[in-house]
Amino acid sequence: MIKQPCVYIMANRRNGTLYVGVTSDLIKRVYEHNSDAVDGFTKAHRLHSLVWFEQHDTMESAILREKAIKEWKRLWKLELIEQTNSYWRDLYSDLI
Repeated sequence: MIKQPCVYIMANRRNGTLYVGVTSDLIKRVYEHNSDAVDGFTKAHRLHSLVWFEQHDTMESAILREKAIKEWKRLWKLELIEQTNSYWRDLYSDLI
């Protein structure tokens, strides 16, 4: 996967704690989450599974989408994940 703006959701388990983020390098960023390289929310809650992501043409559109999703109700986020990943499989291995 080439560096490209992405919005993504990390989880610790099915229907567990969720984190919505944005990055220009999804592989690197998910690796950082998985290895607990950066202190913060994902490390504290052990969010190591990439359960959803969406590529964008520009960082601006990715940031707008991230902000919109962060405002969503939790149920909407769960539905978004389940539309493409009903088993909550960790998608990271698909990227590398």
